Amino acid sequence: MRAGFPDFRLGNVLATSFTGTLSERHGNAVERIPTPHRLVDWLAANGLVVDFCTTTQLELARELRESIHAASTAVASQDDLPASAVRVINDCSIRGRAAAILTPEGNRRWRLSSPSCVEDALGVIAADAISIIAGERDGKFALCASPTCRAAFFDTSQSRTRKWCDMNTCGNRQKKARFNANHRKNPDAPRAPRI
Repeated sequence: MRAGFPDFRLGNVLATSFTGTLSERHGNAVERIPTPHRLVDWLAANGLVVDFCTTTQLELARELRESIHAASTAVASQDDLPASAVRVINDCSIRGRAAAILTPEGNRRWRLSSPSCVEDALGVIAADAISIIAGERDGKFALCASPTCRAAFFDTSQSRTRKWCDMNTCGNRQKKARFNANHRKNPDAPRAPRI
């Protein structure tokens, strides 16, 4: 990964991980793909390797990201899907020409039509979004309980009661704040050991 940029928040659901490239949407927003090179890095980290990305392709990627975020938030809130978001997701899905291939190890990989075709990679992300928004995968959408985040995420936990988009960031931050608030109320309480 390139130095000087915030780390990616990689999850196990491609479409919602992509929406996580803009985090803390209700606080001090953190843009994790500020440059075309960073989008190339994110795609590579998710098995969608491209050689380069143009500014126009980055703008298309951000438009797709925001459309997936809007549609996912609508599903989590049990609202109607925004028509403009549906249009962008569908357009990106149709435009992509990636093919799923089987590796000798039995894994699925994506083959893009060319190493410069960011649109193929965005098509894979859009198709993943369609799959989860349409209810084709086991799980449910929820909104992160962090008041500064409120990201839509796809909860695949057995109980479907996850509260945080990412336990290592939002969940940890909220638990730490709750612990500190409780400790201020009762300063004589033993502190948790540091590991």
